[in-house]
Amino acid sequence: MSKILIVDDNVNACFLLKSFLEEMDHNVIMSYCGSDALEKVKNLKPDIMLLDIIMEGMGGMEVLRRVRLFDKNIGIIMVSGLIDEAFCEESLENGADEYITKPFDYKHLNECILVDLIMRNKE
Repeated sequence: MSKILIVDDNVNACFLLKSFLEEMDHNVIMSYCGSDALEKVKNLKPDIMLLDIIMEGMGGMEVLRRVRLFDKNIGIIMVSGLIDEAFCEESLENGADEYITKPFDYKHLNECILVDLIMRNKE
């Protein structure tokens, strides 16, 4: 079972994702802001983080940059309601493993998580 951190300032989005991921037998942690997410990555060491790009306060791109300063191994999947090629490219350049858009295609999300876990286990 993998440990997944969901970071989104939309509480309802977090709970929807949590329900889906728990059905897939993942252990889920939730965070509603960037600063809390950084602490949870440091202290709880999740395998994967689903990170919303646009949040109040510290946005997802800043969280991504900061996490990569101290953790190169966590899988980071950026999520956004925007289909924006510039955001996608910037995310990948800053160390994200994947960029997916809302509303989620849950089958695709699950595939991204599984691929990320497989790749990390090979390293």
